Amino acid sequence: MESTNRASRKHNIFIVDGYPVVCEGLSRIINAENDLAVCGDATDTTEAVKLIKELEPRLVVTDIVLDGRNGFEFIKSLRKQFPKLSVLVFSTCHESLHAERALRSGANGYLMKQEDRKTLVSAIRQVLEGKTYVSPQLNEQLLHQMSAHQANGTPADIIHLSDRELEVFQLIGKGYGTRQIADELMMAMKTVETHRQHIKRKLRMKNTFELVQRAIHWIHLENGIH
Repeated sequence: MESTNRASRKHNIFIVDGYPVVCEGLSRIINAENDLAVCGDATDTTEAVKLIKELEPRLVVTDIVLDGRNGFEFIKSLRKQFPKLSVLVFSTCHESLHAERALRSGANGYLMKQEDRKTLVSAIRQVLEGKTYVSPQLNEQLLHQMSAHQANGTPADIIHLSDRELEVFQLIGKGYGTRQIADELMMAMKTVETHRQHIKRKLRMKNTFELVQRAIHWIHLENGIH
């Protein structure tokens, strides 16, 4: 973690990312702007919350894959603890699969890490102005989301899962059994089974085989495998 004092005229930004090299790279880009400054960074959520409370940034730039914690729950936590804080998600996780959930969790924008420097700075400024940032492609998708009820586990279906159900669904797709999921998420096996039943109902699946196949398909989508 590093902390830097900046002139008050600059918008202070805090970075949360599991990789220090990403924090360093983002800091260089942001600090090169006359109106922006990085006031601190953290690689885990516990340290992040502590420092955000201390440093009082205007904006947090965060990934959604952090020290094993559900990134959407982290965003919800930030929104609850710091109502005036803006949050921009900066992630490798594809926006078509995760952006809407991030926005519903309280994020003000979603940007993928493969975007260029100009787009990053533009997204930061847009969020600081009180606007919501998503890519033009995602904006078009969101406009048609309600009517885009596609088959085979597309985002239009998956979005109906709760954050906890999504975690269970992802682990099923990775080959985890009920006991392994219970251990990974620190919950009772009975609770895992309840989540599985809710997932099957929400995704209109008839049996466990369909559940597993759909979950595997989802993991392939997340990893860019078609």
